[in-house]
Amino acid sequence: MKLVRFDDGKGPRIGAIKGNGIVDLVVAGSRWRTIREIAGAGEAAVAELSAMVVRRMPTRFLADVRLLAPIERPGKYLAIGMNYAKHLEEADRLGVARSKHQVWFNKQTTCVCGPHDEIDPGVSEQLDYEVELGAVIGKPAKRVDAADARAHVFGYFVANDVSARDWQFHSPTFTMGKSFDTHGPIGPWIVTADEISDPHDLALRSWVNGELRQDSNTANMIHNLWAQIAYLSTAFTLEPGDLIATGTPEGVGVAMTPPRFLAPGDVVRCEVAGIGAIENKVSTAF
Repeated sequence: MKLVRFDDGKGPRIGAIKGNGIVDLVVAGSRWRTIREIAGAGEAAVAELSAMVVRRMPTRFLADVRLLAPIERPGKYLAIGMNYAKHLEEADRLGVARSKHQVWFNKQTTCVCGPHDEIDPGVSEQLDYEVELGAVIGKPAKRVDAADARAHVFGYFVANDVSARDWQFHSPTFTMGKSFDTHGPIGPWIVTADEISDPHDLALRSWVNGELRQDSNTANMIHNLWAQIAYLSTAFTLEPGDLIATGTPEGVGVAMTPPRFLAPGDVVRCEVAGIGAIENKVSTAF
């Protein structure tokens, strides 16, 4: 099932994709009113809502609504850095020190925006893109073994870890350069985990103004999603609705010779096979 949040002019609603339309879940009788509530209810909610959607006709066409970030404000948005070998080599050339451990940073949750919302460059003059597979936590995770981590994932989405490179190293955690408002476009929906048999075998690509920039596969992760959940949950509890960005492959603008940063008017498309695509324009209005 593909779960969405959308606005048809009357405020945010939750729904499920059916063909080229959306079934409004509240109108259909859902006892859950937010995507975070559905994520927390897990497989039982997915089964109940799936059966409900089968019996209902779409209430809106996709073309007639604005898609919103497919989950309400998450409690945490965590992202791993240098998690593809060739991207790690890019970081080496840029002088970024390697770590013995997984490298994590927060994207402040106020950065989250919709799958087609504009990106505000803010004060950054070195705006960059990073296509990533995103995961949504369902069942709470604390000290979870990698072998059991799959059971804690509710679903998947496409993420663009928009990065202000000139701010990224203001602090050791990268957080300042990863958290500008609108620098967290996600979507276009959440594909529930039952529909993705193997999240570690998905093609992922990004384009800037139609030019292919990144082209890889999640099989190339250094630390797969299960290892990521095990590592994070060793330190703190992952809660329903928390987001994880699983890393980006090579091809980012900062690593090109010369660097090729995003400019106002540029359009970035990020795609993950089996999930969908998001497309965001760098605003010229700010």
